[in-house]
This record gives sequence, structure tokens and C-alpha cells, in this order.
Amino acid sequence: MEHVSRKKFLKYIGISGAALLLPKLSSSNILTATDATDKRDVRKVRLAHLTDIHVESGAKSETGFASALHTVNSLTDRPDFIVNGGDSIMNSALNLSRERVKEQWELFHSLLKHNNSLDVHHCVGNHDLYGWTSPNRSHAQGKKWALDEYKLDRSYYSFEKNNWKFIVLDSIHGRNSVPGYYAKLDEEQKNWLKQELDATPRTQYVCIISHIPILAVCPMFNGRNGDSEHWSIPNNTLHADAAELTSMFYGYPNIKACLSGHIHLIDHVNYLGIDYFCNGAVSGNWWKGDYQQFPPSLSMMNFYESGKVEREVMYYNWQSAS
Repeated sequence: MEHVSRKKFLKYIGISGAALLLPKLSSSNILTATDATDKRDVRKVRLAHLTDIHVESGAKSETGFASALHTVNSLTDRPDFIVNGGDSIMNSALNLSRERVKEQWELFHSLLKHNNSLDVHHCVGNHDLYGWTSPNRSHAQGKKWALDEYKLDRSYYSFEKNNWKFIVLDSIHGRNSVPGYYAKLDEEQKNWLKQELDATPRTQYVCIISHIPILAVCPMFNGRNGDSEHWSIPNNTLHADAAELTSMFYGYPNIKACLSGHIHLIDHVNYLGIDYFCNGAVSGNWWKGDYQQFPPSLSMMNFYESGKVEREVMYYNWQSAS
């Protein structure tokens, strides 16, 4: 399968160097995570959060994802690693064949291989699962395929960097209705999370990563809420067990942030001392431009010695110059 190599990518956008790919950095207070950091506070981790990439064959998707990767890799202030927040492939049609899904995975891996030199930690999204829209497909088999593509033994795990622990969760829970999933942790994963938090020293800070938000404001604006007398937030756009999880988190003051995607919108909620960041989408409106008020974007997350977390939203050059 043809991929967008660096040479081909630069030809597409009509430039000869990655220096011109520097992203536009948001200066809006709406998109700023926290107050200015004390200059004496030492940054311990910097990561790039790329979520909802939705790769499929086509110039916009291929050059767009390549541009996002080049933006991150060409930064003077480079991140330590990338977190892929899930929904790496488009995989949106109910009747999409296994062969077409396989082609999308091959394209995703090829673009990542040829346009990125950073370590990547993956989180499973609903679009990553073959047959995710259908309650009649095997949810377990679809997830097993996604884990194989991500080279993961399990859909939830943790890793550490410079006194920060990052816990990656699996939001996608199968059900026998359309769509064939909603957001929650099963009992096994919930017990694992509790054990993981108990085993973490209170002097070590924690960031939790999920595909679907545990807590967010933006799901209120996803869909047609204005058509009804009552606000309705489906449990495939926000964790059904949000109350249980936020109550659990309250017992661990070293949990400082939660990162998510899925909604393709951007917000920041602070609840009981924890910063919840919903970080938009690399694909924006599924490679059709802006989704509501938000263009295609990625987020740089900075984690400090004090436990403070800051976000920089980057609206990168996703379109071909041609």
C-alpha cells in the first residue's frame, strides 16, 4: 500500500523543510489549561496527545495525519512521547469489509513509521474495533484485533516517567443494542484500577487516559440537545460510571489529570481538584474541516514537579497547499 513518505508529504504541501510546519499555538484563555506556571516549577514530562485520527485512504487523511506527526516531531520543544487517544482508523461503515479495515490499519502503521520517531502509547477507541456499530458482531474479537494492531497484551495498562504515572484505560464496553458499545469500566478493570492506585505512592502523581471522557462539558453540545426540553448525554459520549469513578478518584489526591478525546470538541473541567481535558481531534470534522468551532488539532500536555498540568492546543497545518 502506498504511504505518504516525508518526500511525498513535502511535495504535497509545497515546501522544502519542516520548519514551515510549525503549528499555530492557541492563545485563547478558553483553551488554556491552568494559570501561568511558577517559573521555579520544574517540568517533568511533556507529551503530545493525538486522538481521533480516523485514517482512511485519501489525500486529506494521509497528508493531514503526516502533517500532525511532522508538527510534533519538528518542535524545538519536543515531547517525550506521543499518546494516541484512540480511533486511529475511520472504520465507520457498518458493512465495511475486513479487507478494507485491514487496509486502513496498514495505512495508519505506514504513516506512523515514515513520519514519526517518538515512542507511542496507544489507547483503544470505538472506531478501532471491527464491527463496533453492530451489536451482532463479537466485541471481544474486534477488541482482540485492535490490541494486535497496537501490540498490546491488554487494553488497559500503566507506565511511568519522571515521578508521573500514566494509567491508560479501556472505555469501550460492548452491549446488545445500536451502537454496540457504551463507556464504562467492567469489574475486572475497575478492580485493577483500584489496585493500581493503591500501589502508587502518594508522592507520585497520576494522569489517567481514556478514549471517551470520564467527565466533560462538551458532550452537551454533541448532537441535537437543543431540540428537546431536557439535556441528554448518551452513555456512549460520557462514562456511564462517571459518578463512581470521580468518587473513587477523590480518595487519591495524587490524581491530577484525566485526558480523553472521542467528542472532537475541546474543553477543560476541574472537578474535585482534578483537571479533565477533552482534547479535540486530529481529524477535526472527520477530515472535512472544523467540527463546530474546533479545527483539526493536537494537544501538548506539560506535567510539572508540583503536580500542575498545562495544555497547549495546536491547530496544525492539515491541508494540502494544492
